[in-house]
Amino acid sequence: MNKRYFGTDGVRGTTNRSVMTAEMALRLGMAAAHYFKRENGRRHTVVIGKDTRLSGYMLESALVAGFTAAGMDVSQFGPCPTPATAMLTRSLRADMGVMITASHNRYEDNGIKLFGPDGYKLDDEAELEIEALMDADMATHLVEPKSIGRAKRIDDAEARYVEIVKATLPRSLRLTGLRIVVDCANGAAYKAAPKVLWELGADVIPLHNTPNGFNINEDCGATAPQDLSENVKRYRADLGIALDGDADRVVLCDEKGRIVDGDQIIGLLATSWKKSGTLATDTVVTTQMSNLGLEQALEKQGLKLQRTQVGDRYVVEAMRASGANLGGEQSGHIVLSDFATTGDGLIAALQVLSLLIESGKPASELLKVFTPAPQILKNVRYANGALPLENTRVKEAIAEGETRLNGKGRLLVRKSGTEPLIRVMAEGDRKMIEAVVNDICSALDAARSA
Repeated sequence: MNKRYFGTDGVRGTTNRSVMTAEMALRLGMAAAHYFKRENGRRHTVVIGKDTRLSGYMLESALVAGFTAAGMDVSQFGPCPTPATAMLTRSLRADMGVMITASHNRYEDNGIKLFGPDGYKLDDEAELEIEALMDADMATHLVEPKSIGRAKRIDDAEARYVEIVKATLPRSLRLTGLRIVVDCANGAAYKAAPKVLWELGADVIPLHNTPNGFNINEDCGATAPQDLSENVKRYRADLGIALDGDADRVVLCDEKGRIVDGDQIIGLLATSWKKSGTLATDTVVTTQMSNLGLEQALEKQGLKLQRTQVGDRYVVEAMRASGANLGGEQSGHIVLSDFATTGDGLIAALQVLSLLIESGKPASELLKVFTPAPQILKNVRYANGALPLENTRVKEAIAEGETRLNGKGRLLVRKSGTEPLIRVMAEGDRKMIEAVVNDICSALDAARSA
């Protein structure tokens, strides 16, 4: 199943390069409109949200042109989180939703995520059908002049999302007395995240909430939480929250400045929800990247950890198939299907805050759910179009590593679905996994230089 445009999380790449161009967005808009226009004789609507990247204006304009040319009406939200777009697709009874974002990537990149009318990301089959329509004659997607779509701005999208997020907590629960540092990554939640926390009563210290089109995820947010850690200690905060550029992932920081990843958050919620009867099944869904320590901690409580391939879309698919209501990724995508159809960093943070209040414990105690197994993850960048995993020496290094770790650890080497990176992860004895990972990375470096 080879896709030309879509990766593990929509279409993504460097803007004005390769696939991520205005022309591609125009074709995608026309093709997706054709795919989702199921009923003749009625108006169809698409909603569009975006993060704060400069290129969002260009891609949004191209998408709007494509959708309207194919006869779809467009509602534009402006900057808002990915989960907000998914929620409002359902709330506004739209036929589809679009989020323009490259999530945790730097500003040079951008992407387009598609949601169905139910607020869920599209499956592989739907993406392949849309790709086929993109490569077809565009003239076949054009409507008569009288049927061209209209476009309008929705000014209260952020306010609607804020109220939906607040409603995930009991009305009686307040964050009064808690000091919280929130790193907005200069991204889509730069207004919504501080507002939610403040309206719930917290003393809020916002960081990186002044986007300028270029500074999204720049040394900040969920992928670079060092500044969050320093400010949590500086302001003696109870908790630090770091979102990424589109706010669908979160990492936390306890009052001592220790960074807490998605595995610990999933472990905490699974433990608490199991005790309260909130956990829908005895299964928690994560990916191949989740730490072995989490799996062992869940097993002690009679819970099963189900692993999927990397990508929150695959986590959600597995959750829907099994009836699970808790899943996510080590990187901070936390999927709580009782509240949202995709990862939502802000909702996940609120669930942790509610447990912080309920337990009366400091975050450093509450969020230490298990001792992680030694794990090393390294990334090797490669040129677009290169096939480093096809290199003979790289294959040999991976095979040698698997042999060394057989029965003593775990090895995962994969191509990132969102960036031109090969991710090499190993778990087990620290000295052994360091040697294995370094050998594979050296082979990848040599293949890149050849």
